[in-house]
Parts: sequence; C-alpha cells; structure tokens
Amino acid sequence: MVYELNYKRYSEKAILIEWPSKIDENILDNLVFCKNQVEIHFYEVIVEVISSYNSLLIYYRFTIEDFYSEVFRLKSLFSDGSETGSRKTKLWKIPVCYSSALAPDLEQFAEMKSLSVDEVVRLHTTPIYKVYFIGFLPGFLYLGGLNEVLFHPRKKTPSPKIEKGSVAIGGNQTGVYPVDSPGGWYAIGKSPLSFFNASVEECCFVSLGDRIQFISISEKEYNDIRTLVNENLYTPTFKLESWEK
Repeated sequence: MVYELNYKRYSEKAILIEWPSKIDENILDNLVFCKNQVEIHFYEVIVEVISSYNSLLIYYRFTIEDFYSEVFRLKSLFSDGSETGSRKTKLWKIPVCYSSALAPDLEQFAEMKSLSVDEVVRLHTTPIYKVYFIGFLPGFLYLGGLNEVLFHPRKKTPSPKIEKGSVAIGGNQTGVYPVDSPGGWYAIGKSPLSFFNASVEECCFVSLGDRIQFISISEKEYNDIRTLVNENLYTPTFKLESWEK
C-alpha cells in the first residue's frame, strides 16, 4: 500500500515523517520498512531514528542545510526498494501472572467490564499482539490487537505507582510497564521478565514490529521465573516467523 507521507523540518538536525493518524498494521509494516531503509543506507549520517504509531523522527549528525533535497533523498530511498519479499519477525511468549495479589486492578477491571476474572484473562491471552512502538518509558511496550471487549478508558486519577512488569490496559491498548512508574492504565497482570536493562547494548529484548503472546502462569511459576531472571539464568523464548509480503 502506498501512503502520502508528510515531511516536516523538526529542528535544524531532524526531519519528522508522518503517516495517516491511526493505529493500523499496514501503516506499521510500511513504517518499519522505511525505518530499516534509513538505518541501513543512512547509518553514516544519522544519530538515531525514533518511531511512534504513525511517525518517524530522524536525527542527523549534521545541520540540514537543504531540507527539500534531503526529503527528495528520503523519498528516493523509500521508492528504491519494495516491501515485497520474505520478511521475518519474532513471536515472543511472555509469561504473565493474573493474580489479584500481583495485579491490583484486575478484580475492579473485571467488575467494570461486567466480566469474570477468568473471562478477562481468556480475552487478554487469546490475541497475538503486535509491537507498534516502544516508549514513553524506556522499554514500555505499546501493543495493538486488544480484544474490543476489553477496551476501557484510562483512570481518571492515575495511580502513583504501577510496579515493574505490570501488564496493563488503557483505552484500546495494552502494554507492559518496564519500571516502577506512575500511570493511568489498569494493571491486570504482572510478568516476571525484565523489559529494560541499561547495562546491555540491546536495552529491550523486544523490537518494533515483533509479536507478543501472553501466557498465563501461576504465582509459584511467577516467583520461580523471577528468581531465574534476577540471577540472569532466564532467557525469554520466541519463535521466528517468516512470511511473504
């Protein structure tokens, strides 16, 4: 699919590229393709490329003297290749404990949705989610694919502390808190994994465009895995998927 992209001068050293303003898997695929093209072919002149649901922010090492010439270079880069061909992504199996002892908002959330706790867990673990972008905290996963039955507005008054590893719902999204943080999402589960580690090069093991499947585990399994994680003896599991696009 071809999108009419909007190019803006973001600063003297940055260009913002915008797609249509909506959460859409086809937009994400096109955005990931363009991000990869920039990182592969412009690696000598860029500092980093930051993505969101529908935009890329490209930071250059130098001042952009001729904005229109640089936009032309980017457009040529994106039209040079094609999104067709074999593509690969990772499907991560993420263990989550859906226990009220670890998920302070689970029972309240189920009651607000007129569902049982078991129904909330089933609806939350059934989909395979896609990683649309990683922010507002380092390692915070914004995931698309939540069942519409679980859509719910964020809290009117944010919680002062949502614990590291909390799996939460806010609006039409679900995500994972990588560190303790204030937040307005409903914490309905908790993963024993660590989603951000500043001491390693790949700070977050999950990447843009990857897929996530939540696997329900018991409190004992949570504690066992958490112990292994703390001792650096646990490696998250994934399945490498290929498809033609």
